[in-house]
Amino acid sequence: MGLLGILVALCGLIWFAYRGWSVLLLAPAAALIAAAFASEPLLAHWTVTFMAGAARFIAQFFPIFLLGALFGKLMDDSGSVMAIAHFMAEKLGARRAILSVVLAGAFVTYGGVSLFVAFFVLAPMAQELFRASGTPRRLAPASIALGTSTFTMSALPGTPAIQNAIPMPFFGTTAFAAPGLGLVAALIMLGFGMCWLIWAERAARRRGEGYGDAPTATVDVTADQPIRERAATAREFDLAEIPHGHRADAPNIFIAALPLIVVVGVNLVMSLGVLPRMDDSFLAEERWGPTTLAAVSGVWSVIVALAAAIVTVIALNWRRLTKIRESVDAGVTASALPLLSVASLVGFGAVVAAMPAFAAVRTWALSIEGGPLVSLAIATNVLASLTGSASGGLTIALDTLGETYLRLAEQGGIDPALLHRVAVIGAGTLDSLPHNGAVVTLLAVCGCTHKESYLDIVMVAIVSAILALVAVIVLGSAFGSF
Repeated sequence: MGLLGILVALCGLIWFAYRGWSVLLLAPAAALIAAAFASEPLLAHWTVTFMAGAARFIAQFFPIFLLGALFGKLMDDSGSVMAIAHFMAEKLGARRAILSVVLAGAFVTYGGVSLFVAFFVLAPMAQELFRASGTPRRLAPASIALGTSTFTMSALPGTPAIQNAIPMPFFGTTAFAAPGLGLVAALIMLGFGMCWLIWAERAARRRGEGYGDAPTATVDVTADQPIRERAATAREFDLAEIPHGHRADAPNIFIAALPLIVVVGVNLVMSLGVLPRMDDSFLAEERWGPTTLAAVSGVWSVIVALAAAIVTVIALNWRRLTKIRESVDAGVTASALPLLSVASLVGFGAVVAAMPAFAAVRTWALSIEGGPLVSLAIATNVLASLTGSASGGLTIALDTLGETYLRLAEQGGIDPALLHRVAVIGAGTLDSLPHNGAVVTLLAVCGCTHKESYLDIVMVAIVSAILALVAVIVLGSAFGSF
């Protein structure tokens, strides 16, 4: 009955979440269903097990959600994201419309700007370039997805994406874990994705297909509650805050790009230079709890990098940010719903892991042939696809099995950095299924439908990521982490 209860709870959570019901209520309700089937104490699991799991996630990652959303909003309102997009369009031109969109999206998201902020800038840019070049409009969502939701989220070393931060406390790693393997994975994702998009464009031209009709969608995705609820579990920015604040005229490209460079540069210096040399003896004091520098240094590096970038963007754009209080309010508010939504999913996972029947699930996961790397990749894939959230699925997997995978890795001589990279790339594959909030939002912003554009999204966001994941597992198994 316990295993049946877990399945019923998970199916109920998925069914209602995909129809726009709030995960804030669905997650504890599903957790109680699982506990009820197992004849476990309901209130204890809600107020102790569920809340402890959710609170642990918030305690670990609230600063990154907060500063990441604020930085993205300030970059948008300062006109910096628009300036970078226009710079790419001018330099590459309409003849390279797809490449322009991909690189613009990659640059801003690798620098720490939320992909939802990027969507609202890149979508009109893509439509303008595609119309001028005669490129089918239906390829715009896939082009944006390739640049914003693949290698800059899970593969490039140092990316401040929350997905890349989640494994750090579990494995004692940094955002630059397995940099060589990350670069290999990024090149595979970018290379395969671009090859697919170029082939699709050329095939369309041979058929005489042009830009197509103008977008007909009129849905305001920033106000559409079901889309907002789905998006809240997908990424770390609340769509409702996009229109708030005031977007200034675009600055020059140097001013626009410098804060993004600061994010990556400060993160690198903190991760590889400052924190490893810091005297961490104070962490042994009882007031800091049972923690080590390895468990917190990765998160600290990202926090300092985002804080430095926020100061930089404000200092460079002080006169442009004419309504800075509104921008700041919107940015920090934008972090609340995604943080609580993902934390609720993590709380649900904590209750499921506490069920006696979960031992069978753990045994099955660890018995998968291929060793801990393959098992970890499958676990993160499955959970990300079921929850529609790379961050939620990844955290549930590591919360329930992270210590076991780390122990197996130590026994097998596997570098925790390799576990980190496999886990992040694994969570960024099947999370892009049709119900994913980022996919739904992207299609709505571009005025496209699943029928028109989803196949191309599958190829650039799922197939490319799976190929990169396989390559990382094979290379990591043969040569170790590098």
